Amino acid sequence: MMYWNDGGTNGWGIGLMTVGMLLLWALAVLGVIALVRYLGRTAPHGPAAPPVPPTAAPPMRPTPEQLLAERLARGEIDPDEYRARLATLRGVDGPVGSG
Repeated sequence: MMYWNDGGTNGWGIGLMTVGMLLLWALAVLGVIALVRYLGRTAPHGPAAPPVPPTAAPPMRPTPEQLLAERLARGEIDPDEYRARLATLRGVDGPVGSG
């Protein structure tokens, strides 16, 4: 007499084999993806990029005298008012001569 299913796989065995094979393929695909990402991140893509210089100091704020000169240049104030305000900024006493 022949034993067709004696010692063979039953329904649970086939199911576990299927799940195991799916897990194996998922692990293989994830491994390939991880390897490609790792190699893509560390491999140079061309000539080496120059090092980034340290950040420069923030630009200096203009002095009050520079702001006053800019206002004169834009035509917001006339030369007489410029000289009067400049004398005030510098702390000069007395009348400001035109010149």
